[in-house]
Amino acid sequence: MKLLLTSNGISNASISKALTELLGKPIAEFSALFIPTGIYPYPRGPMYALQAITGKMQSSLCGLGWKSLGVLELSALPSINKEVWLHTVQETDALLVWGGDPLYISYWMQQSGLAEQLPSLLEKMVYVGVSAGSMATSTIFGETYSNPRSGAGEPLSSENMVFTTSDGVLNIIFVTAKGIGLIDFAIIPHLDHKDHREASMANAEEWAAMLPMPVYAIDDQTAIKVVDDAVEVVSEGNWKLFMP
Repeated sequence: MKLLLTSNGISNASISKALTELLGKPIAEFSALFIPTGIYPYPRGPMYALQAITGKMQSSLCGLGWKSLGVLELSALPSINKEVWLHTVQETDALLVWGGDPLYISYWMQQSGLAEQLPSLLEKMVYVGVSAGSMATSTIFGETYSNPRSGAGEPLSSENMVFTTSDGVLNIIFVTAKGIGLIDFAIIPHLDHKDHREASMANAEEWAAMLPMPVYAIDDQTAIKVVDDAVEVVSEGNWKLFMP
């Protein structure tokens, strides 16, 4: 099993090198499938999905020079003959799972049937996650919302919390949910990012304390490389491991 779990995609030379090491050859020799599903619950989600597919988003994985690239839409898979889409997935070298809402993408990975196929698929395929696409690989993950969660996917628990930010107080709802169980640790992405006010180091420590497993808080210059049972942090930035 090979995974590269990032906060913001292939954002520096160290993470790019880690991806090449997992693939075993230059990116130009490999095919990939891109999963945009996690972005749809957000305003202008379809527009952001298109920008990611066309390589116009900073965190996009599609503009790396793949030999071939396709789009795998998880919410469409239940209406398609399984043998058709599974054959397509089995032929690819890398699965690129973009960010958005981890609860939503975890739900559709399970509903589509992809989650149950991943353990065998990842014997030869590389999984590359961005933000929510990384978070959803855990057995259990935590996420914050400013409004009550609705739509596909049901949380295991939710709790109203008050987090301190650099510009005041942030009232949020902290949700724990079931992921797809590829890893036995959780991830908090976008550590200390100006656009993710709740993801400060102090708040990450409080967040991590509510999860029953090791938790990696990583910034946008950090990724976690997983090869079977071996876990390696690849970073040109800031990160911290919180133990349960």
